[in-house]
Amino acid sequence: MAAVTKLASDVGTSAACHALCMPRASYYRDRRKASSPAATALRSSPARALGPAERETVLAHLHEERFQDRSPAAVYATLLDEGHYHCSIRTMYRLLEQRGESRERRDQLIHPPYKKPELLATAPNQLWSWDITKLLGPAKWTYFYLYVILDVFSRYVTGWMVAMRESAELAKRLIEESCAKQNIQPGQLTLHADRGTSMSSKPVAFLLADLGVTKTHSRPHVSDDNPYSESQFRTMKYRPEFPDRFGCIQDSRAFSQRFFRWYNEEHRHSGLALLTPAMVHYEQTALILEQRQSVLDGAYRVHPERFVRQAPKPPSVPTEVWINRPANSDDKTH
Repeated sequence: MAAVTKLASDVGTSAACHALCMPRASYYRDRRKASSPAATALRSSPARALGPAERETVLAHLHEERFQDRSPAAVYATLLDEGHYHCSIRTMYRLLEQRGESRERRDQLIHPPYKKPELLATAPNQLWSWDITKLLGPAKWTYFYLYVILDVFSRYVTGWMVAMRESAELAKRLIEESCAKQNIQPGQLTLHADRGTSMSSKPVAFLLADLGVTKTHSRPHVSDDNPYSESQFRTMKYRPEFPDRFGCIQDSRAFSQRFFRWYNEEHRHSGLALLTPAMVHYEQTALILEQRQSVLDGAYRVHPERFVRQAPKPPSVPTEVWINRPANSDDKTH
């Protein structure tokens, strides 16, 4: 490298590296190593730097018993008031840091690690998610609260309610009625929700324990952990007939009754092979897909030239649905 450096002063770095068959990258790497902290440690200290005795004096003051709970800034000010100046506050911090004595002494809030929920449903009434959304009332800052319980596998709304407030007792009643209506048995169901006050309340937790229902929660501030309920709310609020505001709670209940009837019985869901949630929830898919295949077979017999690649087949219904599919799983996400 010394030869390259000497020649580079006359002909330039590129020409010197080329003449001596040394890659420029290697030359610059070796030059960086030569100017590393180990090499610069041999250089003389700046004239304005504290000498060894001065550094020890500053550290001795910082280690005094009266300053053991004081910050360097407070030590600096106290010494200055006593008529002594040794160095700047930043230099005090630097000296402490070099000795490993500079750190944050206050207790810091450490959030506990939350495990990502990984939930699988392979049939209806195995996994439900539920959430609460606000509906705008007739005046500013007035709301009605829509509670919705959704089957993750079939997207079927198993229970809903509009109330004047968000309440754990109301949520408990809705969950209990929905479980009874679907004939949920102990150990059959997992109920997933975010960490809202009603979702994490003791009345709801005690009810689920009594019913033998497993409860899971999203991680804090992670909306993707409850995607199916969020998607269902979006479908509702983007309907053409969804109003900007509801005139009264009766209006919101009338709208919800029409919407959920349409959603369960008529809505051709893109995630369910264009079947309705009711068809999937009540296991009517085999017959319907067979009928669809029969119609497509007839169309293929009449005009096979219109199907270039292969005979047409209806899309299949997903056999499993995940909330947060594991990264090491080879199964397809639906």
